[in-house]
Amino acid sequence: MFITSPDLAAEPGIRHAFFTREGGVSTGIYASLNGGLGSADDPVAITENRRRMAAHLQVEPSHLVNIHQVHSADAEIVSGPWPGERPKADAMVAVAKGVALGISTADCGPILFADSEARVIGAAHAGWKGAFTGIVGATVTAMEKLGARRERILAVLGPTIGPKAYEVGPEFIERFKQENATYARFFHASERPAHAMFDLPAFIALRAQEAGIGRFVDLALCTYSDEQRFYSYRRTTHRTEPDYGRLISAIVLS
Repeated sequence: MFITSPDLAAEPGIRHAFFTREGGVSTGIYASLNGGLGSADDPVAITENRRRMAAHLQVEPSHLVNIHQVHSADAEIVSGPWPGERPKADAMVAVAKGVALGISTADCGPILFADSEARVIGAAHAGWKGAFTGIVGATVTAMEKLGARRERILAVLGPTIGPKAYEVGPEFIERFKQENATYARFFHASERPAHAMFDLPAFIALRAQEAGIGRFVDLALCTYSDEQRFYSYRRTTHRTEPDYGRLISAIVLS
C-alpha cells in the first residue's frame, strides 16, 4: 500500500508515505488506491481511498490536503484544509501539526521535504516543466520563510518515470540545451532518430543540489516499468486508455 524512505523515517516527529496503487477500492483502469481528485474515477471510491491514506498518516480525511497542480514553480503555505477551492500551485510547505501535504503524480516526481529541527515540511510535484522552471528552489525558499535552513533540509524523490522509459522529441531537447548546454548530459540516445531518453530523476537531483539542499535521496522507483505498484500517464497514453489513476505522496508533522 505504501513505501517509506528510511532517511525520512529516521527524522523525529514526521510521518510520511509514498502510496502505491495497491490497497484501495477503485476498479478497472483505476485499480485500486487511486487518490486523484482530478481523475474521472468514482468519487465515492476516491473518497474511501483517501480516507485509508489519511488513516495511515493518522490525520483526519479533511486534513490530507492537495493543491490544483499546474506544472508551475509556485509554492503555497498550508495551515489547514483549504476553505474553498484548491489553489493552483505545485508545492506546499507547513509548520502546522496534523496537516498532511499530499502530492498527486503518475510519472512526474513527488518530492517530500523536511527540516526536522525547525519542524518545517514540504511537498512538491516536479514534472519536467516544474523542475525546469524552479519548483524545487521555490519549495526551499518557502520553507525558509517558515524557519527552515536549506542546508538542514532532507528531500526524498519518490516513484518517478525513469530514464529508460521517458522518450522526448527534438523540441524538448533543444529547449533544455538552449537554457544550459550542460543539460545535454541528461539525454541519451533512443531508437528513434532525433529523439532521446530523458533522465528526469537526475535532473531533479541537480535542481536540488543547485537549491543548496543538505541531503537529497532518490528512491529510484520507475512508475512506467512497475505496473503492479504504480500508475503511469505515459503507459496509459501508449495503451490509448481513456484516463489513469494518481499516486499520492504525503508528509505530516506529528
